[in-house]
Amino acid sequence: PAPVLAQEAVPKEEAVPAAEEPPAPEQPPAPTDEPVPTEAGAEATPAPAEGSPAPPDKAPTPEPKPEKPKEEPPSCPLSLAVEEVSENSFTLTWKAPEQTGRAGLDGYVVEICKDGSSDWKAVNQEPFLSTRYTVPNLSSGDKIHVRVVAVSASGASVPATLEQPVLIREILQLPKIRMPRHLRETYIRRVGDAVNIMIPFQGKPQPEVSWTKGGQPLDTNRINIRNTARDTIFYIRQAQRGDSGKYELTVQINGAEDKATLDIQVVEPPGPPQNLKLVDVWGFNVALEWTPPADNGNSEIKGYRVQKSDKKSGKWFTVLECCTRTSCTISDLIIGNTYSFRVFSENICGLSDSAAVASGVAHIEKTKTTYQPEKVPQRDMMEPPKFTQPLTDRTTTRGYSTHLFCSVRGFPQPKIIWLKNQMEIREDPKYIALIDQGVCSLEIRKPGPFDGGVYTCKAVNPLGEASVDCKLDVK
Repeated sequence: PAPVLAQEAVPKEEAVPAAEEPPAPEQPPAPTDEPVPTEAGAEATPAPAEGSPAPPDKAPTPEPKPEKPKEEPPSCPLSLAVEEVSENSFTLTWKAPEQTGRAGLDGYVVEICKDGSSDWKAVNQEPFLSTRYTVPNLSSGDKIHVRVVAVSASGASVPATLEQPVLIREILQLPKIRMPRHLRETYIRRVGDAVNIMIPFQGKPQPEVSWTKGGQPLDTNRINIRNTARDTIFYIRQAQRGDSGKYELTVQINGAEDKATLDIQVVEPPGPPQNLKLVDVWGFNVALEWTPPADNGNSEIKGYRVQKSDKKSGKWFTVLECCTRTSCTISDLIIGNTYSFRVFSENICGLSDSAAVASGVAHIEKTKTTYQPEKVPQRDMMEPPKFTQPLTDRTTTRGYSTHLFCSVRGFPQPKIIWLKNQMEIREDPKYIALIDQGVCSLEIRKPGPFDGGVYTCKAVNPLGEASVDCKLDVK
């Protein structure tokens, strides 16, 4: 469309004749907003005409400028919840939206509406950046709907709205779940066992209790829930593997709530290992391999138990109690026996009901060896007597028994003869002569002054003789 002219033309009926106008002083022509095209097509300022204004001419249409792409508003705030309720106010909390845009957030606006009305009213006049806000000046007993909007330069987000209105009533005690310590970890039961769990909580007035699994209500045909003013009871008569999972418990009072998660794992014994093979047999050793069971019983496999059985006895004996790998080597087998092998799998519930048995058997054969005795050179062991430890001079006290010692070697074993002052000592009860492992000893019992002198030990065999002597003093 043609642009609107800045100066409109005066109609001919209202034009004043030039002769009736008073003479005006000579002045330069006044400029007009509308350009006048010349013959060459250039723009020029039109000269004033006597009697009628110059006819308006259309200006050329300017080229439209490209429009800038509009930025999208931020996304909805997350996790809007009521933190606290009093008799005339309540406190909200939420999390920042996932997308805030390039310009960033200007803040949040909290809007409220009484139950039964559609008139939403902003509580705060200016946006604020905190994710916690207390709505004041409310009347006790009112039910208030709440929503929070994120605001930026590109616009406002979709509001985050509480599903239920907030009842303005003083909460004497906030809801709190007292989860028992043994339920804070995974609660494990066997298939067919009963699950009977009591979880206490607190809160005044009496809170509302709800159970969900994966965000869906529980199957009341299998799970029974009984709630009291102080606790909730979760009961399954006969647990099945399908009952495993995470159950969410929510305790709520007028928008203020507390949540807890109960993780239940129902297990059973695993299946047997698969593809058990007797890989190799050498010497006294056997190598086995297998693969994990197809069904682990809804629990991690802790290990495998390996057993052997010999053909003679037919009894099974455990070789490896808990093998964590899927292969093993069994050693120290008995020569001449034939062995069979089987493997059980084990999880937290125990051993598998059946075992995988190897298809083949292992026969431990005797190795063919020939004994070659070592050739020991013959040696002449004959040796004449020779004292390796001689007698030593001794001094003793009257009335105290004393011993004389020496050592001798020779083969054949030499005969030992004791002499005193060159006189052979024969069967005299005062003297006791012994020889043990080549050690010769002579005991002189309670010697007197006349028992002093020179004692001689003589050794004699067919190859010769040897002797040693010593002096004994008695004081």
